Amino acid sequence: MVMAVDFISQYGYLAVVLLMGLGIVGLPVPDETMMIFLGYLSSMKILNYAFSIVFSFIGSILGMTVSYLIGNKIGYAIIEKYGKWIGLTPKRYEKVKAWFSKYGIWTLLFSYFIPGIRHAAGYISGISSMPFKKYLLICCTGAVIWTILFISIGYFVGEHFISSFKINL
Repeated sequence: MVMAVDFISQYGYLAVVLLMGLGIVGLPVPDETMMIFLGYLSSMKILNYAFSIVFSFIGSILGMTVSYLIGNKIGYAIIEKYGKWIGLTPKRYEKVKAWFSKYGIWTLLFSYFIPGIRHAAGYISGISSMPFKKYLLICCTGAVIWTILFISIGYFVGEHFISSFKINL
């Protein structure tokens, strides 16, 4: 987290977009913790509350779009070639695809709040060929709720949260 703090202090909102996007794609970026920290910085008037939400939202959508495109363009080929190594046989993949076709909208919407699922949802949506406009609408809805919620938590209770990490600003 300290490295993310340094990155944000050097590059500002651009760092927020980049870190959120990379976190959504699946790199080990503590998304929720970072947004709570952004909310805290906003409450201290170091960052702007609205800009923190907007740029976190943009980073989130960027990451979800990249995940979808990777899943859509090369995901199925990877599953065919390497799926057996992780227990994803063609039969099991068809079950996952059928389940995702039925519940994918809700899975995608709520995936923002479940680490791990959030990171896989974009790829699975792309592999399952969910229509991109539909995907984007659901992602935008989930991202708005997710970013407002966590940045607001940081804004209103961030001082207590940050003090538990003993970060000196």
